[in-house]
Amino acid sequence: MLKNTGRNPTASVLKEAKRIASLPEHVLRGHPSAVLSDKSKLIYINTYGQLPEFSVDMPLTCRDCGKEKIWKAADQKWYCEEAKGHIDACAVRCHDCRMARKGKNA
Repeated sequence: MLKNTGRNPTASVLKEAKRIASLPEHVLRGHPSAVLSDKSKLIYINTYGQLPEFSVDMPLTCRDCGKEKIWKAADQKWYCEEAKGHIDACAVRCHDCRMARKGKNA
């Protein structure tokens, strides 16, 4: 069975991701799909606000092609902790459109 990367989610997977993303933060914190942040890897962030405690799968509609995709929690964790991306960043393009903009094959 192929791992669901969020690139081609089924209607039911997308619906569940939307449902989970709409839950209040106190419920999300203990949700089984929440991926906890490693705050030791977020020390590069200079903010007076709170650092993220966790990530959950986030549905998105691609800005370029309009397809609905999912920005997986593990990918968000990688983006913030390893790629040192901004903690408030949100994916706006799907993988295929990002690769096309970079001039690479998807």
